[in-house]
Amino acid sequence: MIHISILNSLTPNLYLDTVYDLEIEKLKKNGINTIITDLDNTLVGWNDPRPDAKLVRWFENLQEAGFKIAIVSNNSENRVAEFATQVDIPFISKANKPRRSPFKRAMELLQSTKAETAVIGDQIFTDVLGGNRTGLFTVLVIPINPKEFIGTKIVRQCEKIVLRHLAKKGRIPS
Repeated sequence: MIHISILNSLTPNLYLDTVYDLEIEKLKKNGINTIITDLDNTLVGWNDPRPDAKLVRWFENLQEAGFKIAIVSNNSENRVAEFATQVDIPFISKANKPRRSPFKRAMELLQSTKAETAVIGDQIFTDVLGGNRTGLFTVLVIPINPKEFIGTKIVRQCEKIVLRHLAKKGRIPS
């Protein structure tokens, strides 16, 4: 049995198939104008070096709607910088999520508050847990690709258990 406070810290505010399902007008109506997003398997496949045209347009749509955006990733500086510079988005690499500090640094960089900020990611134990610990609105998306870092593959087994429990409790769609 998963303790209720642990379950709360692992529960996203929103669970979507992809970042493209994010309703930015609803976020704006709720006072959110800043997005902190993970990179690998959230925006592109793991270690995929280039954004496709659809993703570039998604970033442009967010910015045209007045959103500030940063990438916060546990991956290396070279990996994250190569991607982020192509879309002209600030980034924090080697973030050590789920620590709060990279989320706080991103908010400082973007001059945002907790109430104005959403976190989007594909992992419960890094993105959702870190965002929830920081007091942010959290969005969990389904990983883009099954290809992942070996450590992530191991953690995914634990995530499956949590996701089943969250679905059983009605906290996410089953």
